[in-house]
Amino acid sequence: MTTQILIAGFGGQGILFAGKFLANKGLLEGRQLSWLPSYGPEMRGGTANCSVVLSDEPIGSPIVNKPDVLIVMNLPSLDKYEKAVAPGGSVFVDSTLIERPVAREDVKTYYIPATKLAQQNGIPTLANMILLGKVMRESSFVSFEGIEDAVRSVVSAKHADLYEVNLKAIRLGYEYGA
Repeated sequence: MTTQILIAGFGGQGILFAGKFLANKGLLEGRQLSWLPSYGPEMRGGTANCSVVLSDEPIGSPIVNKPDVLIVMNLPSLDKYEKAVAPGGSVFVDSTLIERPVAREDVKTYYIPATKLAQQNGIPTLANMILLGKVMRESSFVSFEGIEDAVRSVVSAKHADLYEVNLKAIRLGYEYGA
């Protein structure tokens, strides 16, 4: 099984960190992976996206042209990537920041008010991880089990104080709408 994931939004929203988390989670589950970050000239406020490919077989290219899963955190990203999603794929939308609905009817769409949930729960910078929690509930390309090790692998010792809040954010997303 191969899953192509594209995460997109503004710089500063944790797009690359979210991709790194998914890549590490896949690695801990013994999957083949690629992680390809991309951002505009300004890291904060510019556009950012991250491609992650997780597979049970060797990966031929890190380029994601037809994502199976699209995670979008701003309207320009939805406008740019919505048409690229593979038919039957999934689109996860931060509905706090994106008011328009997904126009496609051949994809599964999930609207999560991730930014609002993050603010309400005292973790305003972790909407990205809330979205990933929902992705983990609705998708099968990585399991929810073992998230502690995956978070530990991406939160540096210098920022160990962020370990628990990242777990909290993932759990909030996982439980959203359940």
